[in-house]
Amino acid sequence: MFAGRERCDLLTQNPGDLIAALQPAAVINASAYTAVDKAETEPGAAFRLNHDVVADMARSCAAADIPFVHISTDYVFDGAKADPYVETDPRNPISVYGASKAAGEEAVDAAGGRWTIFRTAWVFSPFGSNFVKTMLKLAGDRDEVGVVADQWGRPTLAANIAAMAIETVKRRLAGDDALQGVFHLAGADDATWADIAEAVFDHQARVAGRRPALKRITTADYPTPATRPANSRLDTRKLQSAAGWRPWPWRDAVDACLHDLTAAP
Repeated sequence: MFAGRERCDLLTQNPGDLIAALQPAAVINASAYTAVDKAETEPGAAFRLNHDVVADMARSCAAADIPFVHISTDYVFDGAKADPYVETDPRNPISVYGASKAAGEEAVDAAGGRWTIFRTAWVFSPFGSNFVKTMLKLAGDRDEVGVVADQWGRPTLAANIAAMAIETVKRRLAGDDALQGVFHLAGADDATWADIAEAVFDHQARVAGRRPALKRITTADYPTPATRPANSRLDTRKLQSAAGWRPWPWRDAVDACLHDLTAAP
């Protein structure tokens, strides 16, 4: 069962009440406040959705002894590390959004019970608003697009996150506790935002015969209210070992997303 905001408005209602009423076998929390820049001026809303709501869910699941899967983010780190981040690296968020997500992680841990946190990064899909869809639109509208080329991450297809979350619930319900704790779930290899944009523009050139010029810029050239981590790369070896999971190369993931977008009516 999916419960959207029409069933439970998380800004005003406690999800624990819904969990008690539905009595689910497990809970996957895909909700979040993700407006990174807006969070700088709306810390109350960010902490409400990313901490208070998460804490209520985690406590309710622990009390009912049911598995709880929560999605977190690379923004709990400051991005100053030279290597990809591992699960045991200390949290040190540098934005309100990151701080709210870090607080949510702490709340899940404090609640106890049968919980799994997946940290992910640079998520995209054929649905909703995301970087790949934005670049595809700009490829059709502009002759030149400037894209940041000094932030690094491991782009992640949302469908891969969803599949692993569902697999985790199945394993936990079967009594497999190998996925208790924090795990990194992200793409297989490194990219900058400009690298992803270039792949999207190459696709647009093939299918529409039009390709804007890509201008690689620095973070300083594109100031934003919230500071972004320069290094968002997440090391996924722990999840690979615990679950036999394999990350997708980001180009394959982007191609799959663009294929679905192109095939959509």
